[in-house]
Amino acid sequence: MSEGDSRAFGLRVAELRRQRGMKQEELAATLGRTASWLSQVERGIQPVNRLDVLRLLADGLGVPLQTLRPDTPTPVSAPAESADAPNDLDQARLTISGYPVPDVLLMANAADAAVDVDELRAAVDAVWELTHGSRFAELSSAIGPLIPRLERAARTAPSTDQPTLWLLLSRTYQALSAAFVRQDEPDAAWLAADRSITAAERSGEVLHVFAGVYRLAQAFVRLKHLDQAEHAAATAVVALRRHLSGTTAHPEALSVLGSLHLALALVHARAGNRADARREIEHARQVAEKLGVDRNDLNLEFGRTNVDIQAVSIAVELGDAGEAIDIGERINAERLSTERRARLAMDLGRAYAQRRQGGEALAHLLEAEKLAPELIHTHVAARNAIRELILVAGRAASPELKSLAERADAQP
Repeated sequence: MSEGDSRAFGLRVAELRRQRGMKQEELAATLGRTASWLSQVERGIQPVNRLDVLRLLADGLGVPLQTLRPDTPTPVSAPAESADAPNDLDQARLTISGYPVPDVLLMANAADAAVDVDELRAAVDAVWELTHGSRFAELSSAIGPLIPRLERAARTAPSTDQPTLWLLLSRTYQALSAAFVRQDEPDAAWLAADRSITAAERSGEVLHVFAGVYRLAQAFVRLKHLDQAEHAAATAVVALRRHLSGTTAHPEALSVLGSLHLALALVHARAGNRADARREIEHARQVAEKLGVDRNDLNLEFGRTNVDIQAVSIAVELGDAGEAIDIGERINAERLSTERRARLAMDLGRAYAQRRQGGEALAHLLEAEKLAPELIHTHVAARNAIRELILVAGRAASPELKSLAERADAQP
């Protein structure tokens, strides 16, 4: 959607809202979004390209989709059973809106309620499997009942179980923050990361506090608040390095430290600071060498392989496509999660797109889509690369590329 189209669309939304006699705050609440988001839509600052968000907006305004967006194709047919299936994290966003368990405040005898800690631990592990697999629709459905259960249990279970339950809650919010970042919902990612830090502190598991800071830095990057991202990550790095100085570092601490260096590398890359980005990648590589093997401590997937994957991503951010391809084509990521493998394929696709090598770019983007379709269909950088490939190819664009562009809503 061009800037002019975004302005025209925003004016249409505002007019339809006024016709219904709704305030921005009322419509935003109906959509499960913020009034700030809706204001940006109506002013043409925030484009709305995803079909599921367009449907949500049309439903909130009480109009057919084509009334809101006349150029939207009318669906020919769709399986009835899938019409209302969740396809992003809107349900999860609603779940974390507001105070999590207000009823607990009104319970006279809220303490010492029995809980099944093992069952909750298995549920949190399953949430992380969905996150690492970029299976966002399933994640959104699972989060709905799980977070209120954990929030309630952490406050009402016997005191001996509460540290474990606070840690499970922190891990759940960390997973949700990671997913929100990947679906370009950074405001929700910020909230989830902040809650993960608070829960981790109450659990007494200090390294999970630092893991939450890593998630917070990722959210700040997506919000383009690079100064906040750098401050959060750098402060944590200084504290960790001071703590680890002169001691035999625990592998989990090294994983957190290395991940924070990778976060700083991304911050500097987004700021166009090539020297500092490369320096942070080198710091992360040194930490990975101390660690020795690829690990998944605190669901950070830190190790030599992930440092190389991040080096590919940083090179693409800096426009060094040749370097990204040289590093990326040598990586064996078979032992990492689906999300990490899909991310590598996506970034290689972006690198080849920068080199105007359309065939190689399409092959890698299709591989990423096969691994994690929801990631490739919602990631801003991936959709931009697909759109660029379409523009470069023009009338010669292959049917495979056109189909990918339609699936990712990435047509020029």
